[in-house]
Amino acid sequence: MEISVVVPVHNEADNIVALIEEIVNALSRANAYEIIYVDDGSTDSTAAVLEQARHDFKTLRVIRHQRSCGQSTAIHTGVKAAKYPWIATLDGDGQNDPADIPHLYEVLMQQRLATSELWMVAGWRNKRYDSAWRLFSSKVANGVRSRLLGDNTPDTGCGLKLFARDAFLALPYFDHMHRFLPALIIRAGGQVISEPVNHRSRTSGSSKYGTLDRLWAGIIDLSGVIWLQRRAKLPEINEIGED
Repeated sequence: MEISVVVPVHNEADNIVALIEEIVNALSRANAYEIIYVDDGSTDSTAAVLEQARHDFKTLRVIRHQRSCGQSTAIHTGVKAAKYPWIATLDGDGQNDPADIPHLYEVLMQQRLATSELWMVAGWRNKRYDSAWRLFSSKVANGVRSRLLGDNTPDTGCGLKLFARDAFLALPYFDHMHRFLPALIIRAGGQVISEPVNHRSRTSGSSKYGTLDRLWAGIIDLSGVIWLQRRAKLPEINEIGED
């Protein structure tokens, strides 16, 4: 396994070290790996904590946005900087479990024996530890999105995903694209499967998104992705050999 773990963070100073330690433990048997933290313009002590962590963990790389550009841009920055062919993403709040990464990789490799078009394994938080309102709003949003986009993914909001770096970088880039990665990959001709993963309660810090923020951005972005889907063309290509 050669993999880059990309973790976007904004004001998550209290969660950084513990999560890095978990990632290191989870990937102890990997052939090669790196951890890329993208500090998306944090205003707390995140930058200082990451600077110290960079000296304590040799596999850690740190990239900083001078101003906050959002989670999708932070992920895109990290993936572009990554040096390994497979990318795992995690939310920086500690609610995703890094111990699931090797399992997702095994699932991906096993399924790719049958089809090389499998580009992503998406984490599925089938047992979530969130408030009742957040669970309800997420269920509604996932249902509406899945019905309109046909991405057959029960939980696109899960930050834990494993995907091919080259496939991701070939996708159309826009703000909030991380919420629609399965649909974008399917649009490009790839396949996506979902796999149950562990989900944990947040122990420090607070969520950076409100329900109304998600709703308004989701409506606009959903319309844009539908537009992209309707204009996608996937030609059947036959290469003609030379005589």
